[in-house]
Formats: sequence, structure tokens, C-alpha cells
Amino acid sequence: METLRERKKRHTRESLLRAALELFTTKGYEQTTIDEIAEAVDVSQRTFFRYFAGKEDVAFAVQRMTEAAFVEAVRARPAHEAPMKALRQAFLEGWDTIRGTVESVVPVELYLRMYRTIDATPALLAAHLRRSAAAEEALARVLAEREGVDADTDPRPRLTVAVFGGVIRVTERQWCTSDDLSVESIRTLTATYLDQVGSALTGNWRGTPGR
Repeated sequence: METLRERKKRHTRESLLRAALELFTTKGYEQTTIDEIAEAVDVSQRTFFRYFAGKEDVAFAVQRMTEAAFVEAVRARPAHEAPMKALRQAFLEGWDTIRGTVESVVPVELYLRMYRTIDATPALLAAHLRRSAAAEEALARVLAEREGVDADTDPRPRLTVAVFGGVIRVTERQWCTSDDLSVESIRTLTATYLDQVGSALTGNWRGTPGR
């Protein structure tokens, strides 16, 4: 059972996280200072650094949670599923779990708004791409373990995850520039783009408009 001290610490961390994301998405990441985040929660800068290493750390705190949940969702997929299907189903079916993970710390709407801020902020976008590469490596090793192959000698796990990760990045970019920033919108868009991977890689595009 969580003690009173642990509850207070969790409350402070989550309050700092919410305040940071609100400031980042309304005022701008570069324009927001750590002092402003701390002041919004009525704590000191020193207290902020007890929970987060800096602005980038707090900016990606929720994403770290959702990425970890996704890796575990892939690991838990039925063994008979092919690798790409396991990735697809873990992503599409896992949104309810992801929503619960997000809502345990911040409103989903705020989490989704933060994606647009990341996309519009060069420093955050660069960090997001670096982090995506690390997440893809973790996923490749999960697939290799599932399939009983060596990720260091068999290129298929990394190739599969690279294709999947590319679809997710295209989806995020399209979704961030749309008017609909809902969970259902990104889920539908992801499914649509995943459905086009086969024809995009092996089909003849001439005379066949994309969607």
C-alpha cells in the first residue's frame, strides 16, 4: 500500500508534469523556464530537479511510459502472430491501455497536444527521433526473442521495426497537421497507412492514387 509520503511525492511529480506540458503547449517549449514550471506548482527549482533532470526529461516523461507499455504489449502478443501483425495489433488494440497509462498522470487531451508541440519544436523533434531509434532497437530485440533469431546477425527484426516505425512517423506527422487530434483519429490513420505498406513497397504506383 502506498504511504502518505509516497502519495505526496507522486502528487508533486504529476503536478510538475502537468504544469510543464500545459506551459509547453500554450507558451512554447523554448519560452518556458524551469522556474516557471516550479512556480506553477508552488515549489522550488530544487524540488523540480528531484523529479526531473531538465525540460527535455519532463517533456518526454509520458511518452516513456507509453513506449514501455507498447514494448510489453508486443511481448505479450500470441506467439503464432507474424512479427508485423504483432506490432500492428499491439498498437491498434493497445490504445485503451495506453489511454489508461496516460490518464494516470495527465489528461489524454494534453498528452495529444504535446505531440503537436514536439513536431513544431526542432530541439524536441530531434530528441524524439533519437528516442524513436532507441525504442525501435528495443522492439527489434523483442521480435528477435519472439521468433527465436539473433538480432545481431539476422536483419529481419530491425527491418520489420524500421518499416513499422516509418509508418508511425508518417502517421504522427499527418495527424499533427490535421484538425482532429483525437485518439480515434490517430488509430484510424495508423491502420490506414499500415494497410498500404505492402502495395507501397511492391506495387506499381502509376495510375493508383494514394490516400
